[in-house]
Amino acid sequence: MLDFAILSEHLEKFPNIFERILLPAINETLYMSIVSTFLAFVIGLIPAVLLVLSDKDGLKPNPKLYFMLDVVINTLRSFPFIILIIVLIPVTRMIVGTSIGTTATIVPLTIGAAPFVARLIESAFKEVDKGIIEAAKSFGASNFQIIFRIMFVEALPSIVSAFTLTFIVNIGFSAMAGAVGGGGLGAVAINYGYQRFRPDIMFYTVVILIIMVQIAQILGNLAYKYTKK
Repeated sequence: MLDFAILSEHLEKFPNIFERILLPAINETLYMSIVSTFLAFVIGLIPAVLLVLSDKDGLKPNPKLYFMLDVVINTLRSFPFIILIIVLIPVTRMIVGTSIGTTATIVPLTIGAAPFVARLIESAFKEVDKGIIEAAKSFGASNFQIIFRIMFVEALPSIVSAFTLTFIVNIGFSAMAGAVGGGGLGAVAINYGYQRFRPDIMFYTVVILIIMVQIAQILGNLAYKYTKK
């Protein structure tokens, strides 16, 4: 039976908990997720372009290069994120000077998401109508022009969807990083909700994460419709 006295007590404490604990954690989660998603797209775009170029049906086929990139991307994608964080501790410490905290978590988040992004962008490019590409070739367009002025523009709605998906995945990964000192809502759920036996705080973090994902998906859908026009 629901104890309304306990529920009322939790609701009275919520504004204070939100201001002191949850709001800073939300800011940390957004910081990690947004920065890592942008960096993952910048890094992932390079192998995506090389994959499109070197594919057997690509603009400049190169089976060896495609095979090497394919193996590297599949290898990185196969790592469970929690293991990837631990494996990359020396790299993270070398780049940011520490292996814990929100800024440090951006490194494994970026490296973990970049191969995922590369595959998504590659798929988006391959969905472009080959007739448009052939027409561009007949007008003497270079490979660079075909990729960035034609394929990228035509694939933009799919790339926007890929960005949204990657951002949502990174929100989940950033929460997982809280288990190893990553900060954000994941750290709050573990440090306050689990270790201090506070189911109310655990509940708040879960609800906030769900709301963040829903908002991200709604904004992503709006951006997709806008770029589709």
